[in-house]
Amino acid sequence: MLLLRSLLFAVGAWLVLLVIAALGMLTWPLPFAIRFRVISQWARFNVWWLTKTCHVNYEIIGRENIPAGNGIVLCKHQSTWETLILQQIFPLQVWLLKRELLWVPVFGWALALLEPIAIDRGSGRKAMQQLIDQGKRKLAQGRWVIIYPEGTRTAPGSKGRYAPGGAILAEHSGYPVVPIAHNAGEFWPRRKFIKRPGTIKLVIGPAIATQGRKAQDINAEVEAWIEGVMAEITTSPPLGDER
Repeated sequence: MLLLRSLLFAVGAWLVLLVIAALGMLTWPLPFAIRFRVISQWARFNVWWLTKTCHVNYEIIGRENIPAGNGIVLCKHQSTWETLILQQIFPLQVWLLKRELLWVPVFGWALALLEPIAIDRGSGRKAMQQLIDQGKRKLAQGRWVIIYPEGTRTAPGSKGRYAPGGAILAEHSGYPVVPIAHNAGEFWPRRKFIKRPGTIKLVIGPAIATQGRKAQDINAEVEAWIEGVMAEITTSPPLGDER
């Protein structure tokens, strides 16, 4: 039954992707806000469809911690799910991602219309300068910047290295950082097709002031908060083949 439910979810997600991507192509001459509103409907559909097909529900804690203005979101990365739900929580937004994603047919084309900060991870200092320059510009335009400091998805109960890119952007821009922890990997694991029923907990932390602070201190505070909350909400042991 889990396999059938997961298959039904996948079929629906891909069919709707084709429709939304086609509609998204038609929005290219329109303002960013309209493009985002149209293309992000795919994310909204997937979150809803996941609850209906796989019985993966969610609880969001700490919405009151979201500041009135925009800022930088540094989020735990365990699943595909958080990339979808954050589009509902923080409109309008852009993401830091590897540029190769823009080359994926259909998906990448729609993604490019949302003007992400697409970098070449192998270019070192050049990539960091891209993040700073483009990130400051996006923030000045009123957009949230979404960054997953661990870079790649981790298994429940495990932790990756928290790269300093998001904290460096915060140091240079002075915008607040909103840390986010969640346990989506327990229900939609990375590299796994099967989705497990249950309720994901996503916790939004208090905004962290960054003006006049060094990136190292900001990054350390973010990591301590996220991993502290992860220790409280994680219910399953690490999956051995996903470490």
